[in-house]
Amino acid sequence: MQRTATFLWHLVPTATLAIALALVSPGVLRAQDAGTTSETTAGVTPPRRIVISLTERRLHLLEEGRPPRSFPVAIGRPGVAIPLGDSRVLRKRRNPIWHPTANQRRENPALPVSVPPGPSNPLGKFALDLGWTAIAIHGTNEPDSVGRRASGGCFRMLPADIAALFEMVPVGTPVRVVSGSAVLPSPQPAVAVAAAASSPPIPAPPPKVAPPLPILPDPRCATAGAPLRRMICTVPDLAALDGRARGLHQRHLAALPAERRDAAAYALLQEERRFDDRITARCWVRRGMEEDPAVAAAAEACLRDALSVRLEEAKRR
Repeated sequence: MQRTATFLWHLVPTATLAIALALVSPGVLRAQDAGTTSETTAGVTPPRRIVISLTERRLHLLEEGRPPRSFPVAIGRPGVAIPLGDSRVLRKRRNPIWHPTANQRRENPALPVSVPPGPSNPLGKFALDLGWTAIAIHGTNEPDSVGRRASGGCFRMLPADIAALFEMVPVGTPVRVVSGSAVLPSPQPAVAVAAAASSPPIPAPPPKVAPPLPILPDPRCATAGAPLRRMICTVPDLAALDGRARGLHQRHLAALPAERRDAAAYALLQEERRFDDRITARCWVRRGMEEDPAVAAAAEACLRDALSVRLEEAKRR
């Protein structure tokens, strides 16, 4: 029992930092990876395709006759080579097993030979293996990394998003990775465009004015005791940044199908806890010292930067 606890103690931080790669080579399936779907019959054209934009850090699912669907992804961290060009989904794995590479295990001998399905698995609950060796679209046990340059070359998705994508795309779906912005098809079919061209011109509707960002106050403000949280609640511009991020999170949840809402709400809760941990470490103020003008100014500047980044991440969802 003591040896098992020691192993798990080493596993949690290393699994967080390890590159979550789908280490099944294109032609070989591991017998222990349950729930695997292998390649489709050659010559069958899948009805959907995937375009991943590194600039946008988003995955776009395209399907003829339907508007594109878009999801945030984590891409390779700085210094890591990221594949570009065309590939396809070679196989789908439900509850995948993570197999660290030989190089990873040489760099970190504490890594196990494999990590079974569960909360410590860096691949999450679903993986779509691509044609590039050891590259996959998969979930993650670190949802806070999604939208960032954080992976070892794979494309991480939020748990609810990869669950939805896993059900929507078949094996054989084409995948294209582009460095710039994705070129998405027009939502209006070509036939409709031709018909419109032969009709009398219709006056353009007035431009839509984007609704103001909703501001949702933090319910903890009434009882906030930590100096940094009290500062966010009482400094108007900090409270506005925090409230706008919360409002966008709620708008995002409300737009999701009911079956995905609980998982997304849990992911946002975990993200908020990690955000509080980060500002506590970066913007630390000793209790009682927030009345010092110099200390308060430094803490407010630190919080303003952290909240601005959080708001931009909320806008990209």
